[in-house]
Amino acid sequence: MTDQWVTFSKIGPAEAVHLKGEIDLANAHAIGRAIVARTTAADAVLIDLTAVSFLDSAGVRLLDLIVGELDERGKPIRLVVGERGAARMTLQLCAFRTDLFAVDLDHAAAELAG
Repeated sequence: MTDQWVTFSKIGPAEAVHLKGEIDLANAHAIGRAIVARTTAADAVLIDLTAVSFLDSAGVRLLDLIVGELDERGKPIRLVVGERGAARMTLQLCAFRTDLFAVDLDHAAAELAG
């Protein structure tokens, strides 16, 4: 049922998570379960937020938990936030880790490849 907000693909060795629409308290938990189920065995993770139109505190908390889990397992992650947009603005306002930001999927994949 989360297909309307999250889809997945592979980009090189990374599992790419593509989020879209509004990510908020109503759907963050279900999206989180889908992401964890798909990325648990991933070597690296890209989370594409460029199609997110709204990101509330539940969405920010979800991203923080995913980043923390991947950091603990030593798995690289990049958040694709574009040059502007709702997700980038919200994450910047929350002082989220900008070292994880990438402008587009190509740059994110290249950074993870090394």
